[in-house]
Order: sequence, then C-alpha cells, then structure tokens
Amino acid sequence: MIKLSKMTDYGVVIMSEMARQPDRTMTAPDMSLFTGLPVPTAAKILRILAKSPFVSSQRGAHGGYTLTREPDEISIAEIVRAMEGPVAVTSCVDESGNDCSVEERCPMRGGWEKINRALNTALEEVTLADMCIETAPEQNGRARRTPAPLGIAE
Repeated sequence: MIKLSKMTDYGVVIMSEMARQPDRTMTAPDMSLFTGLPVPTAAKILRILAKSPFVSSQRGAHGGYTLTREPDEISIAEIVRAMEGPVAVTSCVDESGNDCSVEERCPMRGGWEKINRALNTALEEVTLADMCIETAPEQNGRARRTPAPLGIAE
C-alpha cells in the first residue's frame, strides 16, 4: 500500500486552512482551533512547511505563518515533498543514489520509473485550491462548488 504519513495529511489540512483565510497570519494555536490538531502537532508541521518556498514565517507578537503564493499555484506534490521529501514508489526511482544490489538483473528495471512519473504527475496536477473546494451535487443542471468541510483523516 502506498500511503502518505499522517503528518503529511495534516500538512495539507493546515495548508488548506491557510488558503481559506489568506489575509490572516496563522499561529499554531490558530491552527489547532481551526483544524482540531493538537498545538504541538500544528507547530511542528508549520515549522516544516516554513522551510518550503510557499510558506513564510514571522517572529514576534504579531508573528505567524502565511502563504507566499496563491493556492492555485501550490501543487499537492510540493506539499508532499516539503513534508516527506521526494515522491518515489521504490528506492530505485528516488534521488537518494542508493544502488540496488539486483539492478542489473531486475525484470522491473525501468517499469517503476513509469509508475513513479505517473504518480508525480497526478500530484502535480492537483493544487491546494482544488483541495479546498469540492463539487456539490448538481443543482439546476450545473455543478455547484462549495468549500470542503474541514476534517482530519485518521
């Protein structure tokens, strides 16, 4: 099973909340209030995200965290990479440089790269803005877009 960590899932939740309130500088207690995450968890995730190019941090009495780009300019792939590092389905397609002991005889040689590219492409095509809205049932023949409810996947 390919599964993102809870911290990465929560990172997307935090980024989604920041996107919903773009004019607000957010703190870890704010994130805890809006998302239901414990303050230490929110603080840890915000510190990780602040190392990325799409979140900035400010110290001081009026400090906190803000997005540096619009939500439609931030891909889910970027958030995953900020939280976990490169997206790779196997060690032979990651950028670590670890040599595989059976690489010369591997029947899957090159096959995993195709899957890895497809996964990365899919994550690149979904933006933070896409994660903040969902399509509601059709009304009067047109789909209505509404904010997605905040929820934390366990």
